[in-house]
Amino acid sequence: MSDALFDLSGRTALVTGGTRGIGEMIAKGFLERGARVYITSRKADACAAMQAKLSQYGDCIAQPSDLSSIEGVSALADWLSSEIKSLDILVNNAGAAWGEPLETFSEPGWDRVMDLNVKGVFFLTQKMLPLLREAAEQNRPAKIINVGSIEGFVRPFEIDSYAYPASKAAVHHLTRILAGRLAIDNITVNAIAPGPFESKMTAYALATDHGRASVAQRIPLQRIGHDTDMAGLTVFLASRASDFVTGVTIPLDGGYVNLR
Repeated sequence: MSDALFDLSGRTALVTGGTRGIGEMIAKGFLERGARVYITSRKADACAAMQAKLSQYGDCIAQPSDLSSIEGVSALADWLSSEIKSLDILVNNAGAAWGEPLETFSEPGWDRVMDLNVKGVFFLTQKMLPLLREAAEQNRPAKIINVGSIEGFVRPFEIDSYAYPASKAAVHHLTRILAGRLAIDNITVNAIAPGPFESKMTAYALATDHGRASVAQRIPLQRIGHDTDMAGLTVFLASRASDFVTGVTIPLDGGYVNLR
């Protein structure tokens, strides 16, 4: 099998939430395969720091943005449209979580999660369509990769989390809806559903050796995800290797969803 199937040279990607955790893993993987990568997150200092860090692997440009509001989505879309004429790969990774007991779970917490995890994904995709359509060809589709979660399939890990798993289930279903609509435009839409990976959201569970071991014991492969696991799947979905794949959500979880 030719390595060219997974080559991203000459392609341009946008990775939201690209300054840490899963977003950083994806951006680094794309850069190592030759893509030019734009990353974004809310904090300007985090953007600047990650741009400097990732630039050792390739052409990385960071731009601060708040994707929980239509204004923030539109501002990012306008800025990117002034920078590039087409976009080959959009990764909707930015997300938020909120934990609170059912009896007191707050509306601000619910809205914070849904605004970024669902509304932000939909409207950023909408605003990026002109750039994606410009890049798309029948034999070389543009790619949208949404980041869901295994919590969109299964009950959360013994914590009071209600908005987050609901939002990720919505992302999984929205992926199928968008894939059906955008196939005619030569744009594929797929999602990944990560299990435990190193990130701010999992830091509470992985902070100690005991916590890490406890999480790993629940995974059939007996470990948490590595950065190479994340890069491998997302490079596949961004590359020629997946040109005939659309509308699917792939668990990246060491077997947790399907084997436990």
